[in-house]
Amino acid sequence: MEHTGQDFDEYVRAAWPRLVRSAWLLTGDWYRAEDLVQTVLARAYGRWQRIRDNAPDAYLRSMMATTHLSWWRRRWRGEVPHDAVPEPSSQRPSDDLDLRATLAAALQQLPRQQRAVLMLRYHADLTETATAHVMGISVGTVKSYTARALHGLRRDQAIQALATGELEVTDEQR
Repeated sequence: MEHTGQDFDEYVRAAWPRLVRSAWLLTGDWYRAEDLVQTVLARAYGRWQRIRDNAPDAYLRSMMATTHLSWWRRRWRGEVPHDAVPEPSSQRPSDDLDLRATLAAALQQLPRQQRAVLMLRYHADLTETATAHVMGISVGTVKSYTARALHGLRRDQAIQALATGELEVTDEQR
């Protein structure tokens, strides 16, 4: 068992940043993303013998998607009070952080299942069939969610401004 633990520790050290990035695409929050990855890794530890030889990143990303969706079903989603109402930004994103924030805000406007489909299809690079299997939905539903999510992103005004070149994007940001 020590050998398994050592293999698992080495994998976690190497994979942590990419797993947290995948989780962030689902949650939109770094702290919840870290919690999601920790939860999934805790569940995966007992199955590590089977997982490690069969594309562990893909397996763990699938676990993240299903775990995130189950968390969403259980959590309260009412109003959250804020000190001040945020003003809409009229500034152009001028650096990589602003660009990422614009994209993150657009992703957070999408329904949770559409975000999960986009993460699995484009970030985890799963096929439509594999995405459907992970999420427990049909391939047609995956296609529908993908189309709706991309349509929603295209309608986002900040994304439109990026696409039409109204916002300056440097070569480093591409």
